[in-house]
Amino acid sequence: MTLADVAAASGVSVTTASLVLTGRARELRISEDAEQRVRSTARELGYRRAALVGGPRPGPSRTIGFVLDTVTSSGLAGEVVKGAVEAAYRHGFMLFAGETGGDAGLERSLVEAMRDRRADGIVYATTHTRAIAVPEGLHHGPTVLLNATAGARSSIPSVVSDEVQGGRSAARVLVEAGHRHGVHLIGAGPGPYDVPPHSIAAVQRLIGMREVFATAGVEVVSAHRCPTWTPEDGYDATRELLRHHLPRALVCFDDRLAFGAYQALGEAGLSVPGDVSVLGFDDHPVASWMRPRLTTIALPHHELGVQAVEVLVDMLGRRGRGVRPPLVRRVPMPVREGGSVAPPQR
Repeated sequence: MTLADVAAASGVSVTTASLVLTGRARELRISEDAEQRVRSTARELGYRRAALVGGPRPGPSRTIGFVLDTVTSSGLAGEVVKGAVEAAYRHGFMLFAGETGGDAGLERSLVEAMRDRRADGIVYATTHTRAIAVPEGLHHGPTVLLNATAGARSSIPSVVSDEVQGGRSAARVLVEAGHRHGVHLIGAGPGPYDVPPHSIAAVQRLIGMREVFATAGVEVVSAHRCPTWTPEDGYDATRELLRHHLPRALVCFDDRLAFGAYQALGEAGLSVPGDVSVLGFDDHPVASWMRPRLTTIALPHHELGVQAVEVLVDMLGRRGRGVRPPLVRRVPMPVREGGSVAPPQR
């Protein structure tokens, strides 16, 4: 009988069931009804927290904790967790995942619970690439940051997408299609720090794009920084752009921006890619529903999960030998070809 069985029979998440059975329900304001339901179900099913029976045991537990700041059942986060689970299984580890929803108290409790249960190491993942203040509990054992970076003084390794390489790939798609003029940016730019607040990805994508465009002699006519990367922002920025320019190509820093750009171009009587080529980033599910399908530079969600576990397993193998892994492992961002980029019309 597993914790997942108790959670399913109680109608709550695995995280909630775990917190109830470790005595943290009141601390984290879990309802009394849910608490009683979980405890009653655990008794009926004969569930026992085996990791604590008999007290601490020596040696590795062959388990990995995975803490994520969003809901693991969402499509993109689910791919990250799936990759991590598959990698853990290949190395003979079990992986236990919990989501925090951005709640610092729950985050702290999850990390402590995983340490209490003798997890050999923890992968701490964020939804959006950003620099973080590492939660205190993560310093007490092997840890890998996924999609996040720590301060300069931290020795905790990170696994992130290679956003600079992704920016180069985006620029090459347009250059190889013959675009040299009339290129506009939607979402960030033109300078490397003209980006939404705390957006590491935007800075690095700009660096990669500017490098390739400069070498190829490509003119970036304008850039429209958007505070958030939503379809509404993409629509508004593209409408504003069309008041002053007739673009040949748009580079949108997020597929949702590209979705809004499609709507604005269509309203203006312009076709994709006949009149305007459009390129996106992330390979968000919306990209496959756009017509024509959007050409996009994909975030490698599944591979990020795989590589985070690979780095952690490598750390566990090096433990005691004084050898540390590289601080940052960058995972390539592949190009997902669609039909939204074509040679410019004369």
